[in-house]
Amino acid sequence: MAIVLNDDDLAGYTSMKVAIESVEGFLLARALGKAVSPPRHHVAFGDHGNLVFTVGGLTGDRPLAGFRVYDTFNGDAHAQLVAVWSADDARLKGIVVGEGLGAIRTGAIGGVAIHHLSSPQASVIGVIGSGAQARMQLAAAACVRTISKAYVYSRDAKNRAAFAQGMQIELGVDVEPVARVKDAVRDADIVICATSSSQPVVDISDLKPGAHVNTVGPKTIEAHELGLSIADAASIIATDSSEQTRSYGAPFFFDGSGQEQRMVELSDIVAGRTASRTSSDQTTLFCSVGLAGTEVAVAAAIFDMR
Repeated sequence: MAIVLNDDDLAGYTSMKVAIESVEGFLLARALGKAVSPPRHHVAFGDHGNLVFTVGGLTGDRPLAGFRVYDTFNGDAHAQLVAVWSADDARLKGIVVGEGLGAIRTGAIGGVAIHHLSSPQASVIGVIGSGAQARMQLAAAACVRTISKAYVYSRDAKNRAAFAQGMQIELGVDVEPVARVKDAVRDADIVICATSSSQPVVDISDLKPGAHVNTVGPKTIEAHELGLSIADAASIIATDSSEQTRSYGAPFFFDGSGQEQRMVELSDIVAGRTASRTSSDQTTLFCSVGLAGTEVAVAAAIFDMR
């Protein structure tokens, strides 16, 4: 009997550790040629919006196949659905309905990037943004690093205060809301940028030497939340899917800067094929774009826990 889960079943951060492990395993499989992860596919419905599909899975000893679909229709009642099959026996393992799994998956990808690209001694985090993605990224960071302090900035003072209070309770980490971006990132070993801003909100001059940056929000030439100076200064620029960066409707935000050729695959770093950070003073950057198939791997791991 297939398992059916919804957002209530995935509430909280208890599944983050297993999500990070499943994403790391998927990335290793990808480096070994045992993962399926094509760019997302958009199906238009006139002026109403799109259905967007990401399809993927694994082809190794425990093959998985599945998809995620979400909508961009007008209105507030958006929904997502993830379905996972065991590819060796055609068994439908389960279905997840709601937005929670996508946030967990994106957080887990960010957690793998932080594990492999930030300094092992990193203990201070600066968070820009106070929505679901910012929460999941911080929860993932706390799974892979020993965090002593986190600062959070977002435009709405009430939202950042609620974020700080809630995450402090959930994670047992000292989280302080601050009134300026600079106050959030100037002492941060790890910077999480998870906004909806179409204009850069942080620049290299705001960061301490050796900081690692995860960018989760907009990353096209028409709208991006990071200043290009961060990419210019970064010793390593990684992404979860360079193929996806070339499949946006608008060019990726590095386009024409000369930095797009420097991007490396996070999967190659995980597999040891590409060097990771070699010193504490290196600036590193991870551009999260959503690797297809990771949501299938995370959902399968959560099903296996039940």
